[in-house]
Amino acid sequence: MTQKSNPINSNQSLTAMENVQTAMVDLPTRQPAPSFRQAIVCFSGILFLMAFGLFVYQISLHVLIFLVLVWVGLQARVLGYSFVAIRNMMDEGIIKALPAIYIFMLIGMIIASFMQSGTIASLLYFGLDWLDPSLFLAAGFVVCSLMSVATGTSWGTAGTIGVVLIGLGESMGIPLPLVAGMIVSGATFGDKLSPVSDTTNLAAMSADTHLYRHIGSMLYTTLPTFTIVLLIFVIWGLQYGNDHLPQAHLAEIRQALASSYRLEGEITLLPLLVMLGMSMKRYAAEVSMTCSILLAVLIAVVYQGRDGAGVINALWLNVPGNTGIASVDELLGRGGLYSMAWTLLLSIMALALGGILHRAGFLQELLMRLITPIRRTGTLIAATIASGLAGNLVMGEAYISIILSCQVFKPVFQEKNLDLSVLSRSVEEGSTLTTGLIPWTTAGIFYAATLGVPVLDYAPYALLNVLNPVISISMAVLGIGLLQSKSR
Repeated sequence: MTQKSNPINSNQSLTAMENVQTAMVDLPTRQPAPSFRQAIVCFSGILFLMAFGLFVYQISLHVLIFLVLVWVGLQARVLGYSFVAIRNMMDEGIIKALPAIYIFMLIGMIIASFMQSGTIASLLYFGLDWLDPSLFLAAGFVVCSLMSVATGTSWGTAGTIGVVLIGLGESMGIPLPLVAGMIVSGATFGDKLSPVSDTTNLAAMSADTHLYRHIGSMLYTTLPTFTIVLLIFVIWGLQYGNDHLPQAHLAEIRQALASSYRLEGEITLLPLLVMLGMSMKRYAAEVSMTCSILLAVLIAVVYQGRDGAGVINALWLNVPGNTGIASVDELLGRGGLYSMAWTLLLSIMALALGGILHRAGFLQELLMRLITPIRRTGTLIAATIASGLAGNLVMGEAYISIILSCQVFKPVFQEKNLDLSVLSRSVEEGSTLTTGLIPWTTAGIFYAATLGVPVLDYAPYALLNVLNPVISISMAVLGIGLLQSKSR
């Protein structure tokens, strides 16, 4: 009697064979570790493509990352890795960062909701009241810092309140490079520390540390720097105490804001206070941000009297305000999920690139030859900060510099039992803080064009950007703020 084959068993056998074949295809024909020469060739190609593409042909950064991905993929293929294996490397680089990618999506919506609810307008409205001639520089520094923490953007801060402060400083006879340096310092403070800043989230994500652990680590070096910078601006500003602020210009801005929003701070500032309070209670960033968004939407509809559909649609893409003052209207129109697409897509591509560089062994080989001789922790911190600066100098952008620096230095920090939040902190101090001090970076170009002051003119007065890396290295040498990993 002939036994009929079971179609289910046959299908299972076929599926099993396909899985084995797929696994065999996925395995490289050979897996030698790249030599130091191959690692140098790989990274030299990356630097050449980025530098040549950015500075000679002004090619889109996303397209350049694609070309770099092709180049690195070819280098991995030379080592013997199959296409499937290379794609899996890219997938691994992205998958481990999914929690931070979710936060990226929320950042745009929280900014837009804060604009709709009047939270940002209230900060600007009440912040202008703090300005006093003798304390103009110090107060301006604090206002810019608060604005950048609330919005998570240094560019938005410089392009709005920064433009206002430039005009006020010029009318008082304060040197514009000094005013511009103060603005860049305050704007960068929030870009580095805000939980809704893209670079803050990117650094935490790339170093594989918790967002609030990263922010807490940065406070060790940033708060002392902030205090020193504030005192310096107070001393410098005293010499301008006899000048007078153009009250008519300030009144115009405040009148425009008051006509467009209801500005009772105990209501409009609630979304920000809820987010900060929940953050301090150590709620997950996604939870605190979502609650803040929902509360801001409620305030915008019920309290500000805005159209519900319009407010909801603004979470996707916000629309400019209608105060009649162009710079203020532009700020009030920021935010929305769509506004994060540029950074989010670039981050995903760069993470895929980091996955290949790490899994194929290029980073490990470079690390072994260039970094392992480092013995002292202070030297490690200095090298990490220097790598961020070098990345900005070569690639003109902080995003890729942050990701690659984290990829390169992460094993060394783990070997020395240092918490990865110290890595993310050091990378931000080398990348986020220095990008605005370099004339050919996107940040430097933006600041110079927006504030009307050349980068090299204001750079010496951007005290937070200049002093924070120095203070961080000094503290590391003294053994201060070097958080230890809890994994051992």
